[in-house]
Amino acid sequence: MSALIDKLTDYGCKVNESMGRFLNNEDFYGKCFTKYIHDESFGELGEAIKAGDVKAAFGAAHDLKGISANMGITPVYDLVISIVEEFRAGRMPEHALTTWEEIMAVREKLQKIIE
Repeated sequence: MSALIDKLTDYGCKVNESMGRFLNNEDFYGKCFTKYIHDESFGELGEAIKAGDVKAAFGAAHDLKGISANMGITPVYDLVISIVEEFRAGRMPEHALTTWEEIMAVREKLQKIIE
């Protein structure tokens, strides 16, 4: 396995379960991971939460949920799943901002893996 896959696995990601979606090609996964880290949905989620825009928050959270699940990025997925259904129901969770900050902290740790 590549160093990236090993590091992500050590961090709690379920990358091995997701590799089939990436043709079991670690280089391809790595390129997708780099794009994932820079995905605009991370920032859009924070902006929507701060603005109280439940619809936009749902869209960004739903995007992050899907891509995190597909890539096996469990630490982000687990956080996003805790808020996405509230957004879907048209409610702003009380812990939305705190959860977004936790998501961003995980993203920062994930970024350091590829630096």
